[in-house]
Amino acid sequence: MNVTQTLIRHRDIQDWVTARHGMPAITRIPTTSGQIRARLALAFGGPSRRPDAPPGAEDDGMSPVSWRAWLAELDRQHLALKVTGERGPAFEFVERKDSGDRNSELN
Repeated sequence: MNVTQTLIRHRDIQDWVTARHGMPAITRIPTTSGQIRARLALAFGGPSRRPDAPPGAEDDGMSPVSWRAWLAELDRQHLALKVTGERGPAFEFVERKDSGDRNSELN
């Protein structure tokens, strides 16, 4: 049986990701106006960096970041992490539907 949860609490998100050997990352995406915006990402598994890539830059444009920076961006974008299942890293980012309490958890 697949259980779906929407995680909002920082500790719950961090625990879920680290239990699956994941790390926080951010991808920088250019907008049509030429500005750069941050897209949250999670990296699971071993390093996939090209030998000629600068340290910290992944092949798919993801850059590892600290949990503090990643969680701050999650809050800034008012997002939550919707997870499915108990073992694999099946997840998606969804709009947070709480009333401003970032420490609540929705099911």
